[in-house]
Amino acid sequence: QVQLVESGGGLVQAGGSVRLSCVVSGITFSRNPMGWYRQAPGNQREFVARINSGGSPAYAESVKGRFTISRDNAKSTVYLQMNSLKPEDTAMYYCNAQDISAGWEDYWGQGTQVTVSS
Repeated sequence: QVQLVESGGGLVQAGGSVRLSCVVSGITFSRNPMGWYRQAPGNQREFVARINSGGSPAYAESVKGRFTISRDNAKSTVYLQMNSLKPEDTAMYYCNAQDISAGWEDYWGQGTQVTVSS
């Protein structure tokens, strides 16, 4: 059974920082790309950042230069360091894993709320 468990969300002031963590079990973590998505009320879920098995990151334009995605294969954990937060970053943040051995099947965590006050 694949499980993704996020943590680290909360309430933060604009300009502040938060680090999200996602612990993954049930798949071979080191072989698979990982990502973060977010969904604000009334909006569709949107891509935030992704990191491939080799550690190369990709970011949405809206977070480039402020957010950093990283992974620790020994801990089966992916992180999202969020700096210079803005009120528009307020959303539920979801961890995503793609299992390449299962036809790129997507798995999702339950989400962690990040609220940025102005």
